[in-house]
Amino acid sequence: MQKRRGLLKLFVKKFKESMGPGRYHSNGLSITCVHCRHDKFEHGYAQLNTSLMTFLNLDFANKSASILTCERCGYIQWFNKEVKRY
Repeated sequence: MQKRRGLLKLFVKKFKESMGPGRYHSNGLSITCVHCRHDKFEHGYAQLNTSLMTFLNLDFANKSASILTCERCGYIQWFNKEVKRY
């Protein structure tokens, strides 16, 4: 029973870590914050709107960029290439 609790706690800890800030890389390079040199980020996406597509009411067809927000200082970095979590 004690062993199961230990495994459950480890699973919960790893699950929380996977959902929170993490380390990322792109094109084989580790990403660090250019402002404070921290290496943990929150990941998100942002749409790259263009005026023509907005005019035609086709914003959904625009490309998206990956954004990483530094956990420490909040600096936001934009990536047009794929970023992957370690």
